[in-house]
Amino acid sequence: MTDPISSRLAFMEMDAAQRATLSGNGALIRSAIGKALDRFYARVRATPETARFFASPGHMRSAQTAQEGHWNHLATGQFDAQYHQSVRRIGATHARIGLEPRWYVGGYALVLEQLLHEAMARTPWWRRLLGTLRPRALAVLPAALVKAALLDMELSLSIYFEEEQASREAAMGTLGEALAALAGGDLTRQLADMPGAYASLEHNYNHTLARMREMLQAVAAGTRRINGTTGEIAQAADDLAQRTQANAASLEQTSAAVAQMDDRSRSTAQAAKSTVTRADQAIATVDGGRAVATQAVEAMHRVSESAKGIDAVIEGLDKIAFQTRVLAMNAAVEAGRAGEAGRGFAVVADLVSALAMRAEEEAGRAREQLTTTQAEVVTAVDAVMQVDDALANIASDVGEVHALLASMARDNGAQAIAIGEVSTAIGAMDQGTQQNAAMVEQTSAATRTLAQEARTLAELTCAFRTDAAAIPPRPNGTHPIFSGTTRDLPPAAVSALRVRS
Repeated sequence: MTDPISSRLAFMEMDAAQRATLSGNGALIRSAIGKALDRFYARVRATPETARFFASPGHMRSAQTAQEGHWNHLATGQFDAQYHQSVRRIGATHARIGLEPRWYVGGYALVLEQLLHEAMARTPWWRRLLGTLRPRALAVLPAALVKAALLDMELSLSIYFEEEQASREAAMGTLGEALAALAGGDLTRQLADMPGAYASLEHNYNHTLARMREMLQAVAAGTRRINGTTGEIAQAADDLAQRTQANAASLEQTSAAVAQMDDRSRSTAQAAKSTVTRADQAIATVDGGRAVATQAVEAMHRVSESAKGIDAVIEGLDKIAFQTRVLAMNAAVEAGRAGEAGRGFAVVADLVSALAMRAEEEAGRAREQLTTTQAEVVTAVDAVMQVDDALANIASDVGEVHALLASMARDNGAQAIAIGEVSTAIGAMDQGTQQNAAMVEQTSAATRTLAQEARTLAELTCAFRTDAAAIPPRPNGTHPIFSGTTRDLPPAAVSALRVRS
């Protein structure tokens, strides 16, 4: 007997007498075990949780035959190495197929019950009668059967648990190696040849690992695309920022020039309004000059009419002077006739005749002067009429100029309003362009930050190996990110790791 079994037999006080009881009742046990196992495997077939462990009825019969051989050896009371190997084989098989202990213990309960029932049924009447007098004598065989069954069950369960522990340790070792490789960034190390009880763990881990590889490969590919895209965006944003700043400077200069144009346009509009006012004054002055010229023409006409009256007066005076000279001649004739008495009258007659002659001469000069005056008046009237015509032309021209100036004033006013609106719009555009320039600069800075984050993400994803062609780990089996130090990483990567941790 092996030491592990000896210690168990000693603890449960199963001595040589009880083992002899088993061997002495071996024929009874061997005859009863078949019926007990039939009952047990009938229950196994009727229970879905246990029936699933058998591929066919032949498989179940083979298991029952092996189980019957094991119980037959148990009935010999020989707990030797052969028995221990048989128990170990059974426990290992149960551990391998994943039979839960509850079904195993339940099976022992059914088999042991049937064995005890058969043992009691086949006990002779005189022994049962003797048992009433000596109860311990009647319980010898049941006690030996119970201890043997419990020993067998305990050994099987211990081996079951040992196998489970070995499987667990092997699984945990394999899983630990895989996790260590995963901690080192190796996503190619899959679980393989895991014990049957850990098949789901193997499948789930490998599936998770495959999903992680897919995700990291997608992240790496996306990071590369983001790197390229952010580089293009950053370059475009820089170019756009430069162009926007240049446009902002040009627009600022344009705004200043348009503001000057607006000031000049307003000044021109004001000057046009002043010119229109001056033109109105000039038209009023020309209208006044035409009125004066009309009055002068009328006055000249009146002078001409007056000159005609003066000419009649001069003609009358000329006639009076002629008649006076005739009268003086008559008076001189009469004085000559009177002789000495009429000498004084002759002197008066001569004086009157001389005065009449002078009056005729003055009347002639006055007529000449009047004729000259009339001619000058006619000339003056013609000149005044020409002046009036010229003033009329000037008034017409000034009116046209006034209309043009008024139109120019309206156009200048409209142009000033339009230029003012353009100036306001350009001012708003300048302000918007300045804001756009600031936003583009911010966008450029954000794009550079995004590019740096993408590079950091690329560095982080490069820490994982997702295929056999990936960069191998360092000689010590570590990677900078997973080696317990961050001195080899850029600051952004260290910050990202700290955030993630």
